[in-house]
Amino acid sequence: METSVNIDWDKVNEIIEKYKGDHEALLMIMQDISDIYNYVPPEVIPVLVEKLGVRESLVYSVATFYKTISLEPRGKFIVSVCTGTACHVRGAEKITEALEENLDIREGETTEDGLFTIEAVRCIGCCASGPVITVNKDTHGGLDRSSTLNVIDEYKKHVS
Repeated sequence: METSVNIDWDKVNEIIEKYKGDHEALLMIMQDISDIYNYVPPEVIPVLVEKLGVRESLVYSVATFYKTISLEPRGKFIVSVCTGTACHVRGAEKITEALEENLDIREGETTEDGLFTIEAVRCIGCCASGPVITVNKDTHGGLDRSSTLNVIDEYKKHVS
């Protein structure tokens, strides 16, 4: 997977300024940067340290504590499989297996083409619709192996 990314420093600085450089907004700043790149590029960390006046260890602590933040490149499409109790008993494991087989990656990995990342999450909050996945911010529920792969195929069709 291609890991080099061109960082829009104006955009990064704009995000920091949006929160007035407040060190207490570190998580939100990292989330906003992650929304652009699907991860926090390592080149951004020293800028956060300098502009927010925080320790580098704090940046890494936030990144490793919160599942929505990654320091590793992730796919254009983040496929989150709910593994909460309701989804688990309705077959979340089969959904994960189908995704892993179809995309030829394991949970936590990204496809070679940089399109898909599979991640397990504890609960999406749609318990009555389980098993549920989200692809970025789109929720898909009531899934089985076949319908899950149909969802993925739809995303593959819309890649230019």
